[in-house]
Amino acid sequence: MKQFFTVFQYELKEYLKNKSFVIMTLILAIAGAIVLFLPRFIDLSDFTGADAKTQISETKGDTQEEAKDGQDSDDVSDSLCLYDEAGITNMEVLKQFFPTANWRAAKSVQEVKDAVESKEADAGFVVTAIDSYDYYVYNKDMYDGNPSVFEEAMRTFSRMAYCAEHNLDYAQIMQMYDAPIKANEVILNKDTGSNYWYCYFLVILVFMLIVLYGQMIAVSVTSEKSNRAIEVLVTSTTPNSLLFGKVIAGAIGGLLQIGIVLAAVLISYQINRDKWNGALDMFLQIPSSVLLTFATFGIGGYLFYAFLYGAMGALVSKTEDISKSSSGLLVIIMGVYFFSLIQLTNPDGMIMKILSFLPISSYSTMFARIAMGTVDTWEILVSFLILAVSIFGAGVIGAKLYRMGTLRYGNPIKLRTALKSIRSEE
Repeated sequence: MKQFFTVFQYELKEYLKNKSFVIMTLILAIAGAIVLFLPRFIDLSDFTGADAKTQISETKGDTQEEAKDGQDSDDVSDSLCLYDEAGITNMEVLKQFFPTANWRAAKSVQEVKDAVESKEADAGFVVTAIDSYDYYVYNKDMYDGNPSVFEEAMRTFSRMAYCAEHNLDYAQIMQMYDAPIKANEVILNKDTGSNYWYCYFLVILVFMLIVLYGQMIAVSVTSEKSNRAIEVLVTSTTPNSLLFGKVIAGAIGGLLQIGIVLAAVLISYQINRDKWNGALDMFLQIPSSVLLTFATFGIGGYLFYAFLYGAMGALVSKTEDISKSSSGLLVIIMGVYFFSLIQLTNPDGMIMKILSFLPISSYSTMFARIAMGTVDTWEILVSFLILAVSIFGAGVIGAKLYRMGTLRYGNPIKLRTALKSIRSEE
């Protein structure tokens, strides 16, 4: 145990003293914090949905009188042009459907085209009949919702015209047609829709953690074989202490880096949440219970794969051969990653339940089930117990592979060959 702590302390200090490691951690943490502080200095109302005039006024310290000088919403409104050939539109109704838009009436179709082409108007509508219209836009945005909103307005105009033609009271009919319904939604367990996006974010985060830092651990294990330093190390400590010390130190180093960055992002968002108008809640407003579960299973899965990556690093003697050695492991990780994301919308499905008990996938699927589905306490305990035993098993197998490949140089050792060699030795 003393040898393990010696290796562990040395390896962890190497990570913490590594300038590139420290600088990258600071850059990522500071960059994340800066991005989340941006609404305090830059108008992001188009993205956040917050009132632009209020944001600018608070940032520059303007007085309330100065804020009233301009138009309340024109600065962030669309400018729309309308030519009504059919004579059925009602501007008051249009303003209800497009509350932030500035409407201008055109006298011809050509006037609408010219206004859009010259950028005087963001878009234009030409009503050709009671049930048809033309939509003019210079560059159509991917999320342009103007046509669908205008279609609903056209349906309203059609109903109004029908009522006028048949001497019907439109307001009375609509009062019956659109009778208000009071709904009181009571969620007794989990709100899957609200929890989906931060689960999606956390699945991606733990995947990146495993792939990036697992590769780093494999390189750390292999580098001492490539420069022959291992020949000196094995005379002063055991292969078990070397592998466990290296892997756990690398795992803690990676967790420390990601933890600092994630903490900087989450804290910065909480400070500026009102400035973002809650726009990032779906990703960053994560309940503490979900974070705790993510930390438990995420760290467990990370350690499991860290030992496997360490074992893959022990099979090669050159760092450039690591990608070849760990390719099979990467395929498994990628497969679990995609299956987890695909099944995220069905957390109580049979596939998700099976994956939540497998050590190769429980690190993402179990915390997703806890956050979005229904899980019994015994399922959580059994899943974590299987994961804990698998972590220890992966460490033991990795240590045996490391011991077997310590002084073997040359071409990478195939995993099947290494396992046969271990069996024959036993």
